[in-house]
Amino acid sequence: MNGAISVVGIGADGWDGLPEGSRRILRGAEVLLGGPRQLDLLPGDDCPGERIPWPSPLRPAVPGLVAAHEGRAIAVLASGDPSFYGIARTLAETVGADRLDVRPHPSSVSYACARLGWPLEAVDTLSLVARPLDALRAALHPGRRLLLLGEGPETPARVAALLCEAGWGGTRIRVLEQLGGPAERLLDATAADWPHPRTDALHVLALDCVRDPGTLRLGTVPGLPDEAYEHDGQLTKRYVRAATLAALAPAPGELLWDVGGGSGSIGAEWMRAHRDCRAIAVEKSPERAARITRNAAALGVPALRVVTGPAPAALAGLPVPDAVFIGGGLTAPGLIDACWDALPAGGRLVANTVTLESEALLADRYRRHGGELIRLAVSAAVPVGGFTGWRTAMPVTQWSVTKGSEEG
Repeated sequence: MNGAISVVGIGADGWDGLPEGSRRILRGAEVLLGGPRQLDLLPGDDCPGERIPWPSPLRPAVPGLVAAHEGRAIAVLASGDPSFYGIARTLAETVGADRLDVRPHPSSVSYACARLGWPLEAVDTLSLVARPLDALRAALHPGRRLLLLGEGPETPARVAALLCEAGWGGTRIRVLEQLGGPAERLLDATAADWPHPRTDALHVLALDCVRDPGTLRLGTVPGLPDEAYEHDGQLTKRYVRAATLAALAPAPGELLWDVGGGSGSIGAEWMRAHRDCRAIAVEKSPERAARITRNAAALGVPALRVVTGPAPAALAGLPVPDAVFIGGGLTAPGLIDACWDALPAGGRLVANTVTLESEALLADRYRRHGGELIRLAVSAAVPVGGFTGWRTAMPVTQWSVTKGSEEG
């Protein structure tokens, strides 16, 4: 490839573990880019190229570094498989995938599964590098096996503390250090009994998830128990929430505006639908906005963005949504129209209300734009003296619609 940049994966076993094709590239490279640890694994006599450690922050520096050495043979070193949570993605997005010649080495998760006897396709993998630790919470389910890419020597102890706080203290943690290298080591204990404040910085964590007795069960589909949320009563209740998320129909990579966020339940469960789903909650109350942030962290979606301010003014400048949920403030002048105008063709809008005034607004928009207008009523069995009867919650009117191309 003309002007190709070679991206070579290397393991903890260093030069000895590289195939001859990768060695040949590194021998012939005039410029060697990589982290200091990877660069130190190369023998000086065999690899005489100029060694340049990655600066920090890395991503903004990549185009300039590549441009500064244009016309020279460039090789980039990466840990394991460069395309697995590695530098190959950054390079592809900044200089173009067509310029890359990627030579993968076995990844740390491949090594870990080999050591543990786990089938790789049945294991969930999560990187904790430069990511909030709370994201782990969404992946916790009884009996699941997780592989975590640690960020530093304190990561296993932090993971153990989070698991105990979240009610998963019985989870078995195995830390696999320096996989594939001469200093490979395995540490093994439960989260509740984890004895190691620090480990080797180069490690993978393997979790066998065990939920402690009494810990609230959280499933993978919308409609989590109301008890999962901290709230002041401003909460889309469980069964209405499940119907609302079904109407919103989240898909990987899509962005939701949760307008009138309340406790953040719609945005949080939208993001739990897939790790690539994104959401912005807009809430005018600072107290509730702070509560949304806490709920998002507790439910494993700390990346949920919270905008504090009244809608529609607070919507200005937000990225274009794929779907909008209006859970409060429907009578605010211009709110429905602002949300509708922000949607691209094919975008979805769902609005819920329990008041006649807001219901009239939804009926009007239903006449104009079509969609589906329904009423949701939920009744729960309650004691009536020595018997049992039904108590019906306030019915919820819901309008859901997909914006047509002619309305864009």
